[in-house]
Amino acid sequence: MRIMGIDPGIAIVGFGIIDRLGNRLSAVDYGSVQTKAGLNTATRLKQIYDDFTKLFASYQPDVVAIEKLFFNRNVTTAFTVGQARGVMMLAAEEAGVPITEYTPLQVKMGVVGYGQAEKRQVQEMVKVLLRLPAIPKPDDVADALAIAICEGHQMGTKWGIKT
Repeated sequence: MRIMGIDPGIAIVGFGIIDRLGNRLSAVDYGSVQTKAGLNTATRLKQIYDDFTKLFASYQPDVVAIEKLFFNRNVTTAFTVGQARGVMMLAAEEAGVPITEYTPLQVKMGVVGYGQAEKRQVQEMVKVLLRLPAIPKPDDVADALAIAICEGHQMGTKWGIKT
């Protein structure tokens, strides 16, 4: 089963694509979609949408896992990131890919086994679990892989997959 994890943003959107075969997870590809700060929001959203439409067509994931948003400081940023998250979800829906959502706490639990894990601990576990030579950069990419790993670990119960 192929899983795409997405760490939503407007300037940098992390994505990670992993395969799950039995109970083994392996990285297929990972990276980021980046938009320029000087562009208007609509242009940035279209770029994100177009890039994710291409990613879905190219990698044909069986499921997309995306992080739920939690903001308690900057409401303006939350709205903009929410719009970006919406266009990614629309691209997934148009590609016929089911969408799952995880909170940051759920991702930490799914990857590290501890909901209060520090970012560095999550990144190290991403590296170890996927047998990567280094922690992916920028952080958004490691976060996207963590979201994909979380989905990979949850699949046995949610999708009825035997490990």
